[in-house]
Amino acid sequence: MRALTHALDRDRIHHAFLFTGTRGVGKTTIARIFAKSLNCERGQSAEPCGVCGVCSEVDAGRFVDLLEIDAASNTGIDNVRELIDNAQYSPTRGRYKVYLIDEVHMLSKSAFNALLKTLEEPPGHVKFLLATTDPQKLPVTVLSRCIKFNLKRLTPEQIGGQIHHILSAETIEGDGEAIDALARAADGSLRDGLSLLDQAIAHGGGAVHAADVHAMLGTVERGRVRVLVEAVAGGDGAGLLAEIRRIAEFAPDFGQVLDEVASLLHRIQLRQLVPDAGEDDAAAAALAERLDPQDVQLWYQMAIGGRRDLPIAPTPRTGFEMCLLRMLAFAPASAGRGGGPVRTTSAAPAPAGSPSPQRDASAPKPTAAAFETAPRPAAAGAEVRAGQPATAPPPSAAPAPIEAMTMKPAPIVAAPPASMRPVAPPAGAPVESWEALIERARLGGPLGQLAQHSVLLGIEAGVVRLGLRAEHEHLAAGPLVEMLEGRLSDALGRPVRVRFEKQGGDAESPAARRARIEATRLQEAEEALRSDPQVQSLIEHFSGRLVPNSIRPSGN
Repeated sequence: MRALTHALDRDRIHHAFLFTGTRGVGKTTIARIFAKSLNCERGQSAEPCGVCGVCSEVDAGRFVDLLEIDAASNTGIDNVRELIDNAQYSPTRGRYKVYLIDEVHMLSKSAFNALLKTLEEPPGHVKFLLATTDPQKLPVTVLSRCIKFNLKRLTPEQIGGQIHHILSAETIEGDGEAIDALARAADGSLRDGLSLLDQAIAHGGGAVHAADVHAMLGTVERGRVRVLVEAVAGGDGAGLLAEIRRIAEFAPDFGQVLDEVASLLHRIQLRQLVPDAGEDDAAAAALAERLDPQDVQLWYQMAIGGRRDLPIAPTPRTGFEMCLLRMLAFAPASAGRGGGPVRTTSAAPAPAGSPSPQRDASAPKPTAAAFETAPRPAAAGAEVRAGQPATAPPPSAAPAPIEAMTMKPAPIVAAPPASMRPVAPPAGAPVESWEALIERARLGGPLGQLAQHSVLLGIEAGVVRLGLRAEHEHLAAGPLVEMLEGRLSDALGRPVRVRFEKQGGDAESPAARRARIEATRLQEAEEALRSDPQVQSLIEHFSGRLVPNSIRPSGN
């Protein structure tokens, strides 16, 4: 908008504009407004009056100097030739003759070639406004002659705001949840949102309410999604399945229901961690008080993963149920966290003498082999639930009961073998070459790049002086210098600081030396190839030639 405004106000208007973006985001609407700005009777400006004869005729679709062409229906060269022949004549009423070609990517190759000549040398009174949803299909010769504007998808908030404005202007009753559902279903397209709004008004008998909109879209009301999350939080398996049965009666898209579950968990997490950023949602606020933030994160990941796994589930409902049951299996470990019951699948060991809350004493206990082959996610979930680092029992302690072995001991990181540790040179020994020091300090990655482009000027009074050319100074970022000092200190066996100086003279860095050697080898390889009798014969008898940059020294 800023670019078009400046072009109109300063009378620096290009002859061809390309508007791209998904369907229903305003490509042709902007093009029509631009046509009004060019031809408004009150003068060319970024704010056409909207009431003069030209503006009124453009709005009504009968302005003679605005020619709208649907390239999807008029793809042939004959249609474009007619356009080109007409473009030679001056405008009838306005200052410019404006050609609006919608879905321009649908033109045939011959039609593009015919249009290209006019785009290269257009008459001064002609402006082309091209619109497409698929700019990749346009020839680069056409793209290079247009100023391109990529229209972004509209956000649900933008679409919802426009729907709310329309309902208020038309005095139609509607509630916030219904508007939100329509805005999300529009998927970035305002035109789709307005079509859904018309359908919702008809479906609701002149009003837009959440129950009617959800029934029309096959989605689920927020209240039912809230019941699902509350059942998971309370460990109520029977209530969870009962609510899933009620939801299934509406034959919903279970993928969208999981999206709604993830959306509610997102709102809950915002209330927990960034209260000022979340919307005013009383239900999310109440659940945020009860749930642990770690559980919300875990359930959100399960909802997203379940959404991805729905296509490979036996049925969508089965996949949906298993996703919610997975959340139930990883319910909070104690009533003190989220209000859920204690579960042996993820709880820490119960105090001595206290019975397991959900395991019958007469039930058979799992064998050691069954425990060893149990899936790792259960143990990982237990670590999340524990809230404290896991520790291995001392060797002399008696083995813990199988039910209590739900946490793995923390991994033990062994010290590297002596052969892998940098060995400091003995005191008073001469400093080896810079390349050897780089290798001994094991400088790789960004540190290696910095070291390879540096020249060792000397090591004096605990300071490593390195020369660096101006074109490589950007490599010496602050954190890298600190890391380099630490690595060199370990390699040299004493603390050192690094100081970079301007590199001068003929001193070569390791990288420069390697590049020079490679260039010499390449030159020798090229000369050897040119002097080869067979190659010379091919060049002489078959007009052969050596392709530049295709020769590599042997061994590369």
